[in-house]
Amino acid sequence: MIKPQSSQPIRIRLLAPTETLVCPDSLATMAAFPAFDSWTKFAAESYRFSCYRFVAEGDDGVLGLLVLAHVKHILFGNYLTTAPFASYGGFAFCSPGVCDALLEKARALGKDLNVDYVNVRFDAGESIPPEGWVQHPIYYTYLMDLPDHAEVLWKSFTSQYRNHIRKPLKKGFIVKFGRLDLLDDVYEGLADSMHELGSPYHGKAYLRRMAESLGDALEFAVVRGPREELIGAGVFIFQGNIVTSLHSNILHKFRTDYAGDFLYWSAITRYGGQGFSILDMGRSLVGSGNESFKMKWNPRRQLLAYWYALRDGATMPELNQKNPRFQFAIWLWKKLPGFMVRSLGPLLIKGLA
Repeated sequence: MIKPQSSQPIRIRLLAPTETLVCPDSLATMAAFPAFDSWTKFAAESYRFSCYRFVAEGDDGVLGLLVLAHVKHILFGNYLTTAPFASYGGFAFCSPGVCDALLEKARALGKDLNVDYVNVRFDAGESIPPEGWVQHPIYYTYLMDLPDHAEVLWKSFTSQYRNHIRKPLKKGFIVKFGRLDLLDDVYEGLADSMHELGSPYHGKAYLRRMAESLGDALEFAVVRGPREELIGAGVFIFQGNIVTSLHSNILHKFRTDYAGDFLYWSAITRYGGQGFSILDMGRSLVGSGNESFKMKWNPRRQLLAYWYALRDGATMPELNQKNPRFQFAIWLWKKLPGFMVRSLGPLLIKGLA
């Protein structure tokens, strides 16, 4: 039992696999959708991860939560992380004392499992990590306020940017939203666009399992051209009043047609009209082209907390495209034929949770 700054004692408890995670709305919002039992189950089943769900309890009920996935990969190491395959989440607390107690439990579990590091991700990058943890400030997320009427946002854009959004519409581009009825097209669009970027992607079964697990909390989007050609795809996840863009990619040859702008504008008008108030555009590396694209929409730029507790002698992992060691791998991946990357992709991306 650990005492926080207040006098209320804290008890950290590991939930049983069949036990439902229940917490106050404020903590659920802070922990975001990766704390959903449905997401934890989906991630564990997709790649056979072991998952550990901790709650911090006090006299007033649940005070915090921590959900960790144990990833073991021959190339990318042995580690614990919150929010597998998402930008951030799976961690929430109501006070610094609760935060410290949960982080201490994470470090103890990492020591028991002999992992290289523990990674905790959440949306407070400006906060200072406690002793034993290091912040790696390389990712931001981008939050757009969604007005009830899209015209309000439309009028805030320059005439040039409005023309960018109009261009694909005039050419006959369309965006269709749906669920499992769009599975094949969403997979083709995301798998091909990720191949162009030099990055592995999941198998189709991953997207199917995600849609089945999240149910009404997920929606797919597909962008098509005037000849029904596949142009791009997106995956959107709902929690409360927030819509998160988990994946949104456009095939390279259609980017000059501003198809990516059209996909985002379609999501903004759709979800704003449905009463959602925030679009989380997802994480991007600091200084990347993806970040430049998102900043055109004038979002709030939020630094993400990527806190690491490293095993003695371990170095900070660099599992992103800024790592010079990845440059040749990215170049080579782009050159490989489609059938190879679709077979090897799930085996590789399992380690990049």
